[in-house]
Amino acid sequence: MSDATSTTPACPPVTSPDLTTFARVDALGLRVDAQQIWPDKAILFCSLVTVDDRCPRCGAGGRVHDQVLRRFTHLPVGRRPTWLSVRVPRFRCDGCGRVWRHSLKTVARPRSKLTRAADWWALCQVVLDHTPISGVAAVLGISWDTAHMAVTDVGTQLLIDHPGRLDGVEVVGVDEHAWRHTRKGDKYVTVIIDLTPIRDDTGPARLLDLVEGRSKKAFKTWLEAQTDQFRARVAIVAMDGITGFKTAAAEAVPDATAVMDPFHVVALAGDKLNATRQRVQRELTGGRGRADDPLYKARRTLRTGRALLTDKQKARLSALWAIDEAVPLEVTWLTYQDIIDAYRHPDADVGKKLLTSVIDRIKTAVPAGLEELAQLGRTLEKRRDDILAWFDHPGSSNGPTEAINGRLEHLRGIALGFRNLVNYRLRSLALHRRQWSQGRHLSDPARWRSGGSGW
Repeated sequence: MSDATSTTPACPPVTSPDLTTFARVDALGLRVDAQQIWPDKAILFCSLVTVDDRCPRCGAGGRVHDQVLRRFTHLPVGRRPTWLSVRVPRFRCDGCGRVWRHSLKTVARPRSKLTRAADWWALCQVVLDHTPISGVAAVLGISWDTAHMAVTDVGTQLLIDHPGRLDGVEVVGVDEHAWRHTRKGDKYVTVIIDLTPIRDDTGPARLLDLVEGRSKKAFKTWLEAQTDQFRARVAIVAMDGITGFKTAAAEAVPDATAVMDPFHVVALAGDKLNATRQRVQRELTGGRGRADDPLYKARRTLRTGRALLTDKQKARLSALWAIDEAVPLEVTWLTYQDIIDAYRHPDADVGKKLLTSVIDRIKTAVPAGLEELAQLGRTLEKRRDDILAWFDHPGSSNGPTEAINGRLEHLRGIALGFRNLVNYRLRSLALHRRQWSQGRHLSDPARWRSGGSGW
C-alpha cells in the first residue's frame, strides 16, 4: 500500500503551555515558576503574583526578612494528585519591628491543606457525582479525614450558612423520621421542606434542614432562628398530626395557615379502621387473626378505596358484612371510604363540604361499640381547620415531604447508617442540593475559574 498523503497545510508549531492558566492557579493569585512530574504526582513550584509589604499592625512599609515554603493539594491532573509548593515571603516592619508572613487567604482557607479550587472540586464530586469521601481522598492523595474536613467546611458554608438558601420560601412542610436505630441519644429528626415549587408548579420540593428531635421545641427553635423577613414570608405550613408542630407554627409564624395534608388524615382513619378490625377479631376468635379468618383475609381489601375494588374484593366484603359482629367494622369502613371520596372529588368545594359532613357526623354522639371511630371523630374535630384548609390550598400537601423522607432513608441505607448527626445533615442537604436550581451554582464554569471563591 502506498504512503498516505494529505493536501492540508502543515500544522502550526506547538508552543509551550501556560502552566499558570492550565493548572488554574491564576485565580488563586499565583504563578507557576517550575514543575516536577513524578509517576504518582505532579509538583508545581509557585510564587505570589502580587506582594503587599505593608505592616498589618501599623501600616508602615516592610522589607523582606526571609521566605517559607507552604505545600497545598490542588486540582488533580487526570487521576494524578497535584501539589503546589508556594514560596511565601516574610517581612520585617521598619516601624514597629514586627515580623509577619504574607497572607494566603486567596489560596486556601485558614489552616487548610487544600487550595480553594481543590475544596470546590471535592464538594462537587460528593454532591454532583455522589463520589464517596474515600474516592475523593484517593484522587487528591490525601487522608480521609482531610478530605472529609474540606467537604464538611465548604459544604456547611454553601449548604447551610449561605444567605440565599431560604429565599422565596413561602410554603413549608414539616415531618419527622428516625435517622438511626440505636439507644444512644435522640434517634429522631425534624425534616423541614420547601413546598413552594410544588404549589407554584415550578419544580420539585427542596430539603431545607434537619433538626434533632421531633418536638414543638425543635421546630419552633428552627423557625425563630431564621430572619424576620423569612417568617413574615411563610404563608402555609403543611404538617402531619403531631400537635407540637401545630403549636410551634402558631407561635413562631402566627400569620401562616396550618394545613394537615390528606395523606396523614387518611392514614389516621386507616389506623382506626385497622384497630377496629383487630378488636372485632379478638372478640370473635379470642386471639389474633389467622390465615383462614375472614377478617384477617380482608385486611388489605378494607384499606382499598371502594372505587378501586374488584368483583372478588366486593364479594369478600359482602360476605364479611353478613357477620352480625362485624357491624362496628362496617360503620368504621364506611366513614373511612367517605373521607377518601371527599379528597378524591374533582371539585374542591364539594370535597370540602363532604369532609365537613363526615367530621360533623362523628365528632359527638357516636354509638357505643365504636370506640375507635369516636377517637377519630375527636381528633378530626380538634384539627378541623387544619384539615379543611387543604381544600383551599390543594398544592400544599405534605406528600413530597414523605417522598424526601424516603430518599433520606435510602441515603442512610447506602451509607450503612450514620453515627454523627452533623454528617447526616450535611450529606442529606448535599443530596438535595442538585434540586436547587438544578445544581447550576455548583456546575457553573465561572465558579471553577474563581476557585469557588464567589460563595
